[in-house]
Amino acid sequence: MTIRVEIVSQDRMVYEGEADIVVVPGVSGEMGILPNHSPLISTLQYGILKVRRGMDEQVFTVAGGVVEVQPDIVTVLADAAENVAEIDVARAEAARQRAEKFLQEGPPPDTDTYLRMEAALRRSNLRLEAVRRYGRAIRRRQEEENV
Repeated sequence: MTIRVEIVSQDRMVYEGEADIVVVPGVSGEMGILPNHSPLISTLQYGILKVRRGMDEQVFTVAGGVVEVQPDIVTVLADAAENVAEIDVARAEAARQRAEKFLQEGPPPDTDTYLRMEAALRRSNLRLEAVRRYGRAIRRRQEEENV
């Protein structure tokens, strides 16, 4: 028995498929969601979301949002989400450096800009950490599939 999973960011459908278990970064900690889970809605924090079916595991970064769980479907509405296998490390590193430089210059008169830069730094750090932790295993699995 599986549970349907949909991960949607503000601009696209990031993932759609079936899973044996979904692990989401809720604000109160990680939550494992299995088929026939009780309905719930929770806010998500910045973190790693995992979708596992059999031996296959898809790993995503999630930068906030909400998750709605029904017995047969998990819907993630993320502020930002990305499959770790698709992360452009050079772009994430450049974004991290830009945000750090901006924040080192001190708080600007525009608080919204400062908050956007803080969020950009958190997202970049999350993306880089996810690639560091899961990138090798994902690349190895992709190479095995191509052989």
